[in-house]
Amino acid sequence: MTTISNDQDLRALLSKLPADQQRIIGARFARSVIHLSRDERVNRAIDTALRPEASAAELEDAYRAAKAWSTKTYTDCGKDTDWLAQADHFVAAAAAAALTPDNLLAERTNRAWKAAMHARMANNCELVEDGEDAHVDEVQRQYAIADEFISAAG
Repeated sequence: MTTISNDQDLRALLSKLPADQQRIIGARFARSVIHLSRDERVNRAIDTALRPEASAAELEDAYRAAKAWSTKTYTDCGKDTDWLAQADHFVAAAAAAALTPDNLLAERTNRAWKAAMHARMANNCELVEDGEDAHVDEVQRQYAIADEFISAAG
């Protein structure tokens, strides 16, 4: 069994996954920072993305909800007064990345990797705001999520 121990290993794994598995592991990355989400629609979008049996219509609705919140909260980014609002934006961006439909995905873009990076940004914002309750190492948690995913997939 392979163990993910660095970003190169993680990217290599994610690049081999088909779209539906990219969506699910990307949603797992988003779920790891869901406590920073301020919008129930984003939370539901993450839950939908995690369901292997979700219909195309459900996935599209979930993508639109997460993308809408990500866009709405984008203006909060760059403000130095509310790091948790910025974290909320990045959670929505992670969910939207995981749910991005194939026809909207730029060439060579991996939805799971993009979701991972947004989740890390959410975590970084939490660390700046209040390091006591934040997850100290989101990167290591993502490696563990990937290892668990590999084990479950067999």
